[in-house]
This record gives sequence, C-alpha cells and structure tokens, in this order.
Amino acid sequence: MTATIDSIVTEATADLLKGVLFGGDFRQEHGSWRQLIATEPFRRPVDRTPDERLSLAYERLRILNSTLDSAAGTATDPRALAALHEWIGPVDPALTTVAGIHYNLFLGSLLDHDGDTRRDLSDFLRLRRIGTFLCTEVAHGNDAVAVETTATYDRARDGFVLHTPHSGAQKFMPNASPAGGPKTGLVAARLLADGADHGVFLFLVPLTDELRPLPGVRVRRLPARLGSPIDHCLTSFDQVFVEREALLGGEHGRVGDNREFSSAMGNRRRRFLISIGRVTVGKISMSACAVGAARATLAVAVRYGGHRYISGPRATQPVPVIAHRSHHGPLAEAMATVFAMSLLHRRALDRWEAQAGTGPGAATGRAEAERLVAVAKGWITWRARAVIVECRERCGAQALLENNGMADLVAGAEGVITAEGDNMAIHAKAAAEMLFAAPQAPQESTPDAAPGDLADPRFLGRLHAHVEDLWFARARARMSGARNDGPLDRWNAASGPALRGVEAHAHRQAAEAYADAVAGLPEGPARDRLAELQRLFALRWVDRNSGDLLAAGRLTIDQVDALPDVVERLIADVAAHLPTLIESFALPEEVLADWPIAGADYADAYDDPEAAWQTAAGTEGER
Repeated sequence: MTATIDSIVTEATADLLKGVLFGGDFRQEHGSWRQLIATEPFRRPVDRTPDERLSLAYERLRILNSTLDSAAGTATDPRALAALHEWIGPVDPALTTVAGIHYNLFLGSLLDHDGDTRRDLSDFLRLRRIGTFLCTEVAHGNDAVAVETTATYDRARDGFVLHTPHSGAQKFMPNASPAGGPKTGLVAARLLADGADHGVFLFLVPLTDELRPLPGVRVRRLPARLGSPIDHCLTSFDQVFVEREALLGGEHGRVGDNREFSSAMGNRRRRFLISIGRVTVGKISMSACAVGAARATLAVAVRYGGHRYISGPRATQPVPVIAHRSHHGPLAEAMATVFAMSLLHRRALDRWEAQAGTGPGAATGRAEAERLVAVAKGWITWRARAVIVECRERCGAQALLENNGMADLVAGAEGVITAEGDNMAIHAKAAAEMLFAAPQAPQESTPDAAPGDLADPRFLGRLHAHVEDLWFARARARMSGARNDGPLDRWNAASGPALRGVEAHAHRQAAEAYADAVAGLPEGPARDRLAELQRLFALRWVDRNSGDLLAAGRLTIDQVDALPDVVERLIADVAAHLPTLIESFALPEEVLADWPIAGADYADAYDDPEAAWQTAAGTEGER
C-alpha cells in the first residue's frame, strides 16, 4: 500500500505525541514491556475458572522474570517498575498485583536494607520462592504504624518470636497462600526487646511450602473480591521463631552482635516510615497502572464507537455512534484527562528520582517529592476510574462482558484507589501538610492578575493557581474560626476546603506539565493537537470554578458566558482527531485483538457455527 501525505503526517503526529506520553526514550524504558505483552503467553485466556486465572498470573510472573536482565535491577529502578505496571496493568490485573508486590514491596525492601545484613536472595531473584508483603491488619489499615503483631527478641536463641495476639491483628489481604509456589513474606511487626516497644519493623518470614503453610503460620483465603482473582488471605502467627538476621535493620534500628537494640533515631513513627519506604514507589506504580488501564479502555471505546453503526437521520444511511456529540464529547474530554494523567504521572516520577541527592535542602525536596507522588496517585487513580467507567458506558452492554476486557479494568480501578494508601487518607495527609505550610503571597499582588484571554495558556495557569490559593485560604479561615475544642475539631472544620485545595493542586501540576509538553514540541500538527487537549483540560476546570473566579474578579461576565461555547469548539476539535490520538498510546494490535469490540469484525465473535443461517448459507452455495 502506498503511503499518502496524510498518513505520513498522521504517523509523525502520533509518534511525537507518543514521546509526550512516555518520555524521550520509549524503546529503552517501555519497549521490552510492550513487546512482552504482545507475545502468546499474555493472550487473553478464554473460559477459565478463577483458580485457573490465578495460576496463569503466577505462570506469567515466571515468564516475566525469565525475560529480565536482572530482577534486582528492576526492583531497585522506580522507572522500570512504573513502566512494568503501565503495560501489564491493562493486560492482566492479577499479574500486576503479584508482580508489584514481589518486585517492589518485597524485593525492593530487601535490597534497600541489604547493607545491614547480606542475604542470599537467589531464591527470590529466580522465583523459587515468591515474595509477599504483610503490613496491614484487620484492625489497622491506613494506621499501619499501630499494627499489633509482635516480634519479641529472644536473647537466649538470638532471634525473634512472631505472634498474633488477637483476631484484629491478623494480617489482612496479602497473597500468602501456596498458590503459585512457596511464599516468603516481609512481615510488619512490633519489635519488643527487654520489655521495651521499639516500634514497627519488617521481618523476613517463610510462610508456606508448595502445598501448605509452615508450622506456626495460619493462612486462610479471604472471600472472593471484586475483579481479577488474587489469593488474598488472612495470615496469623503462633510463636513463630526467626533468626536475628530476619530483621530488616539499619540506622533506624538493629539488634547487634551484642544482642542489644540500637537506633540512630528516637522517633518510632520515623523508624516505621523508613521500614516501609517502598510504599512511595508503590504509589508511583499504582499511578502508572491506572494510566495504562485508562488509555486501554479509551482506545477500545474510540475504536468501537467508530465501527458500531446505528440508524442515521435517514434509515438508509447508518452512521457510526461516535458521530454523535453525546458519544464523542465524553470521549474527547476523557482524552484530555488521560493525557493530563500521563503527564502528571511522569512529572511526579521525575521529581521523585531527582530528589535522591544529599545536599542542602535535600530533606525538604524529598518531602515535597513524596507529597507530589501521593497527590498524583490519588488524583490519577480517581480520574482513571471516571474515564474507565465513562468508556464502559459508551460501549454499552458489550463492555460488561468479561471477554471485552473492560470489566476487569473497572474493578481494577477500585483496587488501585485503595492500594498503597487509601486515596482519601493520603490526600488528607497532603492537605494537612499544605495547610500548615507558610502561605504563598496572594495572587492579587501580581501585576497581571486582571482578567486575560481564555486562549492564553499563561492566563489559564494563573486561574489554576488562584483556585488552589482560594481553597487553602478558606481552609485556614475555617480553622481559625473553629471553636477551640481540640485539634480534631479544628481539622474537621478545615478539611473540606483543604481537600478541595489538594485537588486544585493536582490540576495545577497537571496543567503545568501540559504547558511544558506543548512548549517542548515543534510547530506543527502534533503541537496543535496537544494544545487543543491542554486548553480543553484547563477550561473544564475553569468552568467548574467560574463562580469563584468571577467573584474574585479573575473572570469577566462575558468570559463566563463564553466558556460553554469555547469548550464545545474544543471538544469538536479534539473529537476530529481521536483515532490519531489513540495511535499515540502505542498499544500492540495483539493486545487489542484480545478484546473483540476493538475490531471492526466484533460481531463475528458471536457467530454460531451450528446456527440455521450457516446451514442456509451452505444450502444456497450448493444450489
């Protein structure tokens, strides 16, 4: 087939936008994962039971592991872990879960603490034993610092005795069964020595062999959860002894050869946060997983909308359903959101990697980077759920069927919203930190605070900043005006607007990432497409906050009146290029082929080889 000028331009546009979504080194950072999910072992299974699908997830984990140059290298590379989640998330949510736990939470934590005790990790690197992570308990989720599983130092035997004191201290939801092979866990437990409580640390504990839990370890499968099957379990310990080397120690705490506990820090909460430092990389990975799932569902919805025909104004002229504004409008807005999610994810990842320095201000930089990772995780995963649900609705009943891929991703979005810190809890923590930070100079003091042009991205950026400032100012005012009944009452008075401030902060960060990306593209169609998405994303947020912006004198009445028409024009512009935009997602055709509604011949998936029309067709042929 001869390439036309239009097809060459479209391909070049999609390629430039792919660089926007995935960064400048697509082949190095993403190429191997993209290639892996296109191979036969990762094709979508048909008619398998939940247990068979769980077994398949662990089989795929071993295949994935066999492709790695270094499992340890992957576990210690946040960018590689994020890319892994971004690509396997839409293909197999169960695999994504067990891989994230093994490589990030388990192996990553071991390697982060390996300087204190050199361990033989070959069983875990070669997957002779699968790693899991046992932190939260039935009675302790987001307050994991309060876990009640104990690890009591036995001076005579020079080791620790792990014990679960009551039902509420059972470890909740780790994949701790023998499914997939022998398991070893990192167990968060309260270190008790000589009658003193030194806080929560991680301990390396073998849990099962190939068939059953080890002596003293009790593992019970939880009821089936929404979404892909995982061997989520309740796990408890009855006086289980482990050697002293099982403690993942370091400067934050260790038991030395003198059999005495020592720590360079007196704050037990700080010790715990160092122990579970891998949760931050987990938040980055959850964002990546959500971004990948949202892109996949949007690609399927756009393709299905293009080849699902319905009756047109004239019965003899059917039209694709996506021709209707009621159909392409939500997909165009979802596209603007998905690009924003991708850009904010990369912004948070880049800043997290950049904060690794040790110079002056490094601690402040790390705290700010961690907060951006947390804010991004909450905002991205919530937005992903909204996009996935919208795309599911646009595909109607077809998307409720498991074989069309979206049902698993709808449920998967719920999982990432809760994993690695429940979204509301981590946004509340960020809100408190930002609320008590020194307020910035009010936006009114800037010389260009007067209303500007809705077509000017710099003006839209100032509006984003004002909305953020406004909500935090309201939160501070509510806190100051609250009755002095205690810190919880003051926080409750301020938390509503403070959480709106965190949402506004996420929007501003995404908008700034959009602006940087547009500025980084050369003049041409790709920059035009990205600029349209940028403005649609920004103006939807401005529209939502137009009342406050009008009251503050940041918008004029005429601008507020004009907003709906401006947004509609942008929706039309974006909708016209949806097929090109989904090409920038770089999803392998092999993956899309696993979801029947992604293909124009989707109806063939429902053909019946023994139906009457088959016989009639054969009879007609004989005649």
